[in-house]
Amino acid sequence: MAIVALCLVAVMMRPAISAVGPLIDRMSADTGIPLALLGALSTIVLITWAVVSPFAHGFGRRLGLGGAVLAALGLLGVGLVVRSLPGSSVWLWIGTGLIGVALAIGNVLMPAVIKRDFPLRVPLMMGVYSAILGGAGAVASGLAVPFAELSGGDIGAGWRMSLLLTGGAVLPFALITWWLASRRGMRTAAPVGRAPRTGIWRDPVAWLVAAYMGVQSTSFYVLVTWLASVSIATGRSAAIAGVDVMVYQLFSLVGSLAVALVMRGHGERITPALLPVLGVAGVVGLMIWPGAIGFWVVPLGLFSGASLGVSLTLMAQRARDHSTSSALSGMSQSVGYAIAAIGPVLFGAIHAATGSWTLPLVVLLVTMTLQAVFGVYAARPRFVLER
Repeated sequence: MAIVALCLVAVMMRPAISAVGPLIDRMSADTGIPLALLGALSTIVLITWAVVSPFAHGFGRRLGLGGAVLAALGLLGVGLVVRSLPGSSVWLWIGTGLIGVALAIGNVLMPAVIKRDFPLRVPLMMGVYSAILGGAGAVASGLAVPFAELSGGDIGAGWRMSLLLTGGAVLPFALITWWLASRRGMRTAAPVGRAPRTGIWRDPVAWLVAAYMGVQSTSFYVLVTWLASVSIATGRSAAIAGVDVMVYQLFSLVGSLAVALVMRGHGERITPALLPVLGVAGVVGLMIWPGAIGFWVVPLGLFSGASLGVSLTLMAQRARDHSTSSALSGMSQSVGYAIAAIGPVLFGAIHAATGSWTLPLVVLLVTMTLQAVFGVYAARPRFVLER
C-alpha cells in the first residue's frame, strides 16, 4: 500500500504544470493575455517552490509526514479547480499560486517519506519516484491538446477542462490511497513544538547538496524550455523538434530508473560527479555536429533523469533520519529552484543578444561542470547537522 500510495502521489507532482505549455496559445487567444506574460506561469511555480520549500519541514512536523502530504494533495485539488474557473483571468494566477504551494510541500516531504518508509531501498525508490515524475509530466503534455479538443469549438472551456483533467484525474485515487496508507501514522503525528534542528542553513554539507540540486535543475529547465528551439535552428521541422523533445523525455525516464543501479556500492561516491559527463558529451556534440541532435538528446536525457534522481537521493543519504532529511530537502530545494528560475531566462537572453546558440551552450557546459565539482564533495559520506 505504501508503494502504491507513493507512486500515485508521484503521478500528481508534475501534470498540473507540464500541461500548460501545449495549451498556452489557446489560453492567450481566450484570455487576451500576451504569450510572454503567460510564459511567467512556470516562473511563478519555480519561485513559489523556492519561497515555500523552507517552511514545508515545519509543516510536516506539525501534521506528520502523512498528514502534511494529504493536506498538500487537498490544496492541489483546490488550486486545480480555482485555476479552471471561468470569468476573470485572475483565477488563473491565484490557482497557479495555490498549485505551486501544494507541489512545493510535496517536493520537500516525499524524499523524507522515502527515507522513513524505505530506508534500505532509498536509491531504488527515489529512482522510481523521479521516473514517475517525468513520465506523468510527459503524458500530461501529450494529452493536453486532445483533451482540449473534446469541448468542440469552445476555446475557453477546452483549455480549462484539459488542465482540470490532466492535473486532477488521478487525484481522488491518490487522496484515498495515501490516506489508507498513512492513517496510522497520522494518529501518531510528530509532536507540535520547536524543531530541534535549526542549523540546516549554516551546514556546509547541506549547501553542497543544495548547490548540486541548483545546477542540475538549471540544466533540466534550460533543456526543457529551449531544446525544441535549438532543434528547429538546426533546420528540423517543428514536428521533428517535438519528437526530439519526446525522445529526450523518454531517456530521462531511463536515467531516473537507472539511479538504483548506478548508486549501488562504490557508485554512491562517484556517480554524482560522473553523471555530468553524459550532459557534457551531449552539449559538445550539439556544438560540433548540430545536425545529429536526434542522437545527442539521448545522453542529455539520460543525464537529466539520473541527475534528478541522484539529487533527491542525496537529500535522503546525507541525513541520519527522515526528520533531518525533510529539513535538508526543504533547504536544498529552496536554493535549487531559486537558481533554476534564473537559468532559462538567462539562456534565452544570451541567445537573443548574440543571435547564436553557441554562447548559451557554453554557459550550459559551465553549469554541468559545476555539477561535477559539487558532486565530488556532496557524495562524500558525511551527514548534515553533525560536527
